[in-house]
Amino acid sequence: MGNHDMMEQEEIFSKVLRAGRRTYFFDVRATKAQDYYLTITESKKFTNDDGSYHYKKHKIYLYKEDFSEFREILAEMTDYIIAEKGNEVISERHQKDFKKDYEDADKGEGGTVSNDEPSPESFTDVEFDDI
Repeated sequence: MGNHDMMEQEEIFSKVLRAGRRTYFFDVRATKAQDYYLTITESKKFTNDDGSYHYKKHKIYLYKEDFSEFREILAEMTDYIIAEKGNEVISERHQKDFKKDYEDADKGEGGTVSNDEPSPESFTDVEFDDI
């Protein structure tokens, strides 16, 4: 059985969410023992200066033993964000008159803004063999 056949066999159920430049893939897959787990893949399209493009992908593997706690924390976090900021999207990309708070704070100081959060480019795409 070829590698392609193995991939076809392990995908059980899939859904796709397209969100602008991002696409999310939700795939139910099977382990070698025929138990199920979930992979969530974010694929983001980037356009080069010459007009060509490439995709960056990040994948999460979620196993059944973690579903309950994952679901609870995800619900808690999304509920918190909606309660604090509402459903309206507030961002530079979505609102042309949006001004970042740190732009006003740094005017005249001549410094650069430090962001301690890791950039998406610093993450590594990890592939795991079937469990």
